[in-house]
Amino acid sequence: MSPASISRLPDRANETMRSTDAQDRVIDGSGSTLRRRRILIAAGIGVLLLLTVIGWWLRSWATSDTSIARERLRLAAVTRGEFVSDVAAQATVVAAVSPTLYAPAAGTVTLTKRAGDGVHKGDVVATLDSPELRNEYDRERNSLDSLTLDLRHQEIEIRRKMLESRQSSDLAGVDIAAAEREFKRAQWAWDQRVIPERDYLAARDGLDAARLKHTHALQTASLEKNGLNLELQTQRLQLERQRLVVADLERRVGDLEMRSPVDGMVGGVAVIQKAAVQRDAPIVTVVDLSAFEIEFRVSEGYASQLAIGMPVEIRYGNDNLRGEVTAVSPEIKQNEVTGRVRFVGNPPAGVRQNQRVSIRILMDRRDDVLKVERGAFYEASGGKYAYVVHDGVAERKPITTGAASVRDVEIQGGLEVGDEIVISDTDIFADAERVRIID
Repeated sequence: MSPASISRLPDRANETMRSTDAQDRVIDGSGSTLRRRRILIAAGIGVLLLLTVIGWWLRSWATSDTSIARERLRLAAVTRGEFVSDVAAQATVVAAVSPTLYAPAAGTVTLTKRAGDGVHKGDVVATLDSPELRNEYDRERNSLDSLTLDLRHQEIEIRRKMLESRQSSDLAGVDIAAAEREFKRAQWAWDQRVIPERDYLAARDGLDAARLKHTHALQTASLEKNGLNLELQTQRLQLERQRLVVADLERRVGDLEMRSPVDGMVGGVAVIQKAAVQRDAPIVTVVDLSAFEIEFRVSEGYASQLAIGMPVEIRYGNDNLRGEVTAVSPEIKQNEVTGRVRFVGNPPAGVRQNQRVSIRILMDRRDDVLKVERGAFYEASGGKYAYVVHDGVAERKPITTGAASVRDVEIQGGLEVGDEIVISDTDIFADAERVRIID
């Protein structure tokens, strides 16, 4: 390229480059700026709120000892209302009347009924062959007959002796009458001075002697009568004692035929057929099917609250029956106390011995009581503290509890109406003071 050509290039470039001033426009920016500011302000407020929530959450998280998912917990609110103190238990139906027949003497048993056989009152369920008892009964019966004859002979002898005593006293009385007549004659003769004084004095001594003899005869007769009456009374007592011995043996001989004392069935047989048994050995148990009771066992913690006469709800099949406590054991075995419940009215049809039923004993009923639903927290803490839930945090708080029932626990202090607490097992909290509940 020639220098002349190069020198002309800038001029051409200047001619081809144009200005952009014609393309620019003036735009009014006041509306868009306002919208932008609003967006920025709203975003700032949102961020501020988010930071506040995050800060509060982080602070709660930092002050909590642990965290638990809400689905693992059960919560309940504290309320005020009627409180029914009760206790539930599994119980067993038992026969209220189940007498056992015992052998009245040593002998050989012959069973006339088997276990499960129905019996009526007075039916013979077993017999006992006891030659020793029958021989003893015969001996004592002969002794009774002998004593009866001895008593009759004694009564005759006593009457004879009493007649002799009376005869002696009567003769002494006759002697007094004769001596009085003799003394009167001697008195008259002495007054007439026709007999010597010696005869007069002899007549007077004779009268005194007759009177003394009569007095002694009466006293002797009285003493002999008393003695004879004592002998007769002793003889009669011996006879009465022998009658009692014979009556007892007669009863025992009659008991050799062992009869059912109630209507029911043979519940159990303790011996085999033709077995030799000793006296007072159990033979047969008879169950009265018309009289049943329920035997229950509850924890010893309820021992001081149970009382005779408390109402009971009995769950038998699909029916709720009424009952009442009739007995409470005075002793505790294996950390449990036992008792008996009877049906109010007739027992249900078809009930059987050793059948299991559910019962609920109503121990107390009060109104306007602060309470909460019972849960595993009560057993875990012994009713001494609870976890109160507020704003997603469960905080451990000491409480005071009273009576406990199957459904509720009485609150005596530490909580108020409306407080929400954890009623499920709190052992998972590991005694933490604050627990975060995660939804």
